Amino acid sequence: MILIAIVIGTLAAGIGSVWLAAALSFGVLARYTQHMLSLAAGALLATAFMHLLPEAFESQAGAHDLFVTLLIGVVFFFLLDKAELWHHGHEHHHEQEHHGHGHVHDHAHGAAPVAGSWAVLTGDSVHCFGDGVLIASAFMADMRLGVIAALAVLAHEVPHHMGDLMVLRTGSTNKRAALVKVSLAGAVTALGGLTGYWLVEQLQDYLPYFLVVASSSFIYVALADLIPQLQKRLSARQTAAQVAWLLVGIFLVTFVSGLAHGR
Repeated sequence: MILIAIVIGTLAAGIGSVWLAAALSFGVLARYTQHMLSLAAGALLATAFMHLLPEAFESQAGAHDLFVTLLIGVVFFFLLDKAELWHHGHEHHHEQEHHGHGHVHDHAHGAAPVAGSWAVLTGDSVHCFGDGVLIASAFMADMRLGVIAALAVLAHEVPHHMGDLMVLRTGSTNKRAALVKVSLAGAVTALGGLTGYWLVEQLQDYLPYFLVVASSSFIYVALADLIPQLQKRLSARQTAAQVAWLLVGIFLVTFVSGLAHGR
């Protein structure tokens, strides 16, 4: 039963996020992008601080070891981001000089030649594999926690996939081809889920550490990727809307958790 739930959850998060990103990228829901970034940031922070971390700290693992794991996780994701930015920076250096762009959006996914699309897909596949392992470990701890983790992954992957689709669309005029390629990368999430299921079965004692690594990923993505995109000079009304959507994200995750645990 848990294995079936992991497969469904990872496919929904991996491929669902790509399709939602396509809907936003290709203009159907374009005006909601900013609201969704706020919602995703709130949901990710609430998932980390209200669910994954409490679940990990309720285990037999020592608090000191878990905090060290959290710190290492955040630093690791920072270095991973740096490596990706450095890689894309070299790849797009002439492209940006040509267009005179001073700002690189998200993971430097702004504009890319055809050659860059494979690098993006490779990076995306690795990222999705990791997400699958994290979702599986959450399902192994608690079924409802797994559902929340899958939804949180879906939310935070959407902006990332929007950037990927932009890169692929620059190299190819075919929207469908771009969607299929990124969907295949997203499907790797299920492979990560199956691997995670096997790993957690073998390493049950390490489950709290898997949950803390998941938390560090969500905290890093929210604070380093999503919130900086929201830190723009806006009108009072737009700022209020951002804060409102951030709170909605936090409330939704907290509310679902309360229902799940009968609080």
